Amino acid sequence: MNQGDGADYEIPVPFFLITHPKGHTIIDGGNAIEVASDPRGHWGGICDVYWPVLEKDQGCVDQIKSLGFDPADVRYVAQSHLHLDHTGAIGRFPNATHIVQRTEYEYAFTPDWFAGGGYIRKDFDKPGLKWQFLNGEADDHYDVYGDGTLITIFSPGHAPGHQSFLVRLPQSNPMLLTIDAAYTLDHWDEKALPGFLASTVDTVRSVQKLRAFAEKVGATVVTGHDPDAWPTFKKAPDYYA
Repeated sequence: MNQGDGADYEIPVPFFLITHPKGHTIIDGGNAIEVASDPRGHWGGICDVYWPVLEKDQGCVDQIKSLGFDPADVRYVAQSHLHLDHTGAIGRFPNATHIVQRTEYEYAFTPDWFAGGGYIRKDFDKPGLKWQFLNGEADDHYDVYGDGTLITIFSPGHAPGHQSFLVRLPQSNPMLLTIDAAYTLDHWDEKALPGFLASTVDTVRSVQKLRAFAEKVGATVVTGHDPDAWPTFKKAPDYYA
């Protein structure tokens, strides 16, 4: 917020694959593959502000297949929130349960005027999907597999029903995926606010909550869209074990 003097810049739009013997999880899924061929037709006027950079083979389904995984083996699609750059996996995996905060799901259908452009209803309003709704603080630190591998952390502010994720790995430090609860390390370090938010107070307090949690468990922090930090992490086909 209030940085960059209006200059164009490019940010990473990551998504994550968590492999597990009980079935795999996709976190978010990035941009919908439709924007690779028809950005304005799929996103509409928001393309005047955000322009997707995506090749036709870079959608989450093709990326998962290229790594040797069967989309049918994806058990969960876990949604941090439902903004247009996080909904690329919804409805793409035939056996998946979609985990989202109830507050976020309901808000996505009736967003306030300033937030409406961030929600592309056709990305998440699809027939026949299996949803699992979490309920804010009541379901905070929900254990997806029941073994501590993947934990949701309620972190509203950027969106009313935003959640972040802790991933515990057998041979690596825990990874805290802040997603958009902390866009960048400047945001994480309380040097700047993100350019888009639903609640400034909730945004600040969610970062404080996540910082305390990361320190307690010794987690490696992965912010949501930091173009400087993103190159420092392993990307597929490399992975954290």
